[in-house]
Amino acid sequence: MGIFKRDGNYWIDFYYLGKRYRKKIGSNKKQAEVIYGKIKSQIVEGKYLDIKRNQKIKFNEITNIFLDNYSKVNNKSSTYYRNISIIKHLRDFFGDIYLYEIKDIHIENYKKQRIQQEINPSTINRELAVLRAIFNKAKQWEIIFNTPKIRLFKIDNSRLRYLTDKEYSDLLNISCEPLRSIIVIGVNTGMRRGEILNLKWQDIDFKQNLIVLWDTKNKEKRYVPMNKIVRDTLINTNRSRNSDYVFPGKDGINHISEHYISHLFEKIIKKVGIKDFRFHDLRHTFASWLVMAGIDLKTVQELLGHKTFTMTLRYAHLSPEHQKMAVEILEEKNKTIGVQKEMNGHYLDTKAKLQKSKNLGFLINSMNAPG
Repeated sequence: MGIFKRDGNYWIDFYYLGKRYRKKIGSNKKQAEVIYGKIKSQIVEGKYLDIKRNQKIKFNEITNIFLDNYSKVNNKSSTYYRNISIIKHLRDFFGDIYLYEIKDIHIENYKKQRIQQEINPSTINRELAVLRAIFNKAKQWEIIFNTPKIRLFKIDNSRLRYLTDKEYSDLLNISCEPLRSIIVIGVNTGMRRGEILNLKWQDIDFKQNLIVLWDTKNKEKRYVPMNKIVRDTLINTNRSRNSDYVFPGKDGINHISEHYISHLFEKIIKKVGIKDFRFHDLRHTFASWLVMAGIDLKTVQELLGHKTFTMTLRYAHLSPEHQKMAVEILEEKNKTIGVQKEMNGHYLDTKAKLQKSKNLGFLINSMNAPG
């Protein structure tokens, strides 16, 4: 970095906002030193590049800056790699467009294209969230001064989709490894996709039948109990000599790509003919099956790692005994204070009065009858 000479000319070499710049100054070394010193001062003062210069940054360039200078440093590794995958789709559309040229209509056209490609609205929303983050960071770094409006699709968060027994059986029969094992673990633990793929052998305690999750969505350590199915699945998984991950990727070192697993899962789902089902619904299946088996909602909340009870309440209606048990509690309460006996007495007394009234009416009608 600094000043160097090549082919009789002096060049200056420096980084700004994660991007490397090389500028040819000429044959005058002193002039190169003056310009280099001025640029360094402007960078320190945050005044380097005027607005016109800033506007001539293309979308592809800002995504590199965003990934290297922000996401890689501040996000979890799983989030960072997911951002890389998402940005690939964004680059395909916005590519070489200058950042300042991207307007609201471009965003809406992107959404339209993704819908036409039959991409789930919730997936598009995650892409739009990354796009919004890129623009916000570009504004914070004074690369642009205005950002387009990015409107997300409205999603029904109450949606609850879980596998039937037949769907689950069909899915396992057609899935190959490692997807089959990943599905089994998801259904039997409620772990998220990222939690499963980031799982390392050192996090599995076969003696206590526990899995320790360090990198959770809530950024809190969570213990996940293993049943025999999960334990046997993990024991029978081929262990890589070069990787600590339970499910290593092609390089044999890092974990398998989330994008690859998602793509493969969607492909298998379509092949089996299962409608309206996403990978995250394996987690809903875990919770739904527990509730339908009579497990209380508080336990389900703890197993899912929900911070609040609100998210877990969506499963309440699946319990066949849930509402019945609630009203039966009041029935027992009424019995203890004698209300049932009183109500029975009131019922018999009312019935007698009604019968007496009916008999009187019959007698009056008979007396008034002609003849």
